[in-house]
Amino acid sequence: MTDTVQTPTRPAADAPTAPEQQLPTATPAAATPAAAGPASVTPAEDVAAVATAPRRRRVLLHGRGLFGLLLVGGILLLGLFAPLLTPYGPTEQIPGANLLPASGRHLFGTDEVNRDVLTRALYGIRVDVLVVFVAVPLGALLGTAAGTLAALIRPADVAVQRIFDVILAFPPIILAIGVTAILGAGITPIFVVVVAVEIPYFGRLLRSSILTLRELPFVEAAEAIGASRWWILRRHILPNSAEPLFVQLALSMSIAVFLESAMSFLGIGVRPPEPSLGTIIADAVSDLDTAPMQAVGPLLLVTGFVLGFQLIAQAVGARRRI
Repeated sequence: MTDTVQTPTRPAADAPTAPEQQLPTATPAAATPAAAGPASVTPAEDVAAVATAPRRRRVLLHGRGLFGLLLVGGILLLGLFAPLLTPYGPTEQIPGANLLPASGRHLFGTDEVNRDVLTRALYGIRVDVLVVFVAVPLGALLGTAAGTLAALIRPADVAVQRIFDVILAFPPIILAIGVTAILGAGITPIFVVVVAVEIPYFGRLLRSSILTLRELPFVEAAEAIGASRWWILRRHILPNSAEPLFVQLALSMSIAVFLESAMSFLGIGVRPPEPSLGTIIADAVSDLDTAPMQAVGPLLLVTGFVLGFQLIAQAVGARRRI
């Protein structure tokens, strides 16, 4: 009985176990820097990316995301093809057309100096397009650069944060009044105010993302294999911070439309007689009782612009949560 019990245990003690045979082949593959280099992607990550990408596209191109894209795109096309959609010029005075109500010939009516309000509104869209697609991306670029600098270099962090605090201490309209007092009314102060307002939002958003992501295990693993700080930033941190920045970009575009209209409405933006949605609404205030469409038409365009960008931001945020 004793021999039969001990006989099976001696071969098991002499022979190497299955895990010991796999260790020499599995360990170098995991520890080799080349395997964990820039092109390394696990099969599970590939499957997850392939499965998630179509769902993310569906969220953006259906429902509120699609409606927002169509709304913004339709207004942009109206401004782009304004010369083809109306026979009048933005500052052209039409003889005998003083304060005409809305009609088939003048959909938004005419103002007190015989100008077609629809024509001026279509040309006024172009000012918002410049602000939205030039000033906002410029503010985003400067803000992300400042946020990256603050997150990576500690001495610069204090200086950058204090600059952000100074900018955020002023409400946008108060800041606009101060900038206009220095530069004068026109499109230039609108650009300066929009860029200045957007810098702290993008800077603080990216700074917080970098500080959070660099403590995660995959960043620590990249540091352990000897990857440089800039390679980690470009390969791991910035791609994972991109979607929050896109959400903020869409929100900032809606805010920029509202800010430009508000500045022009108050007389510190686009100078008359140049068309702007804000100046058209300001001119129509005194005639609301006799010609309400002079204000309602431009207000609908401003509302459509803001609503469209808000819906796009919500769709991108929902896409990010998938």
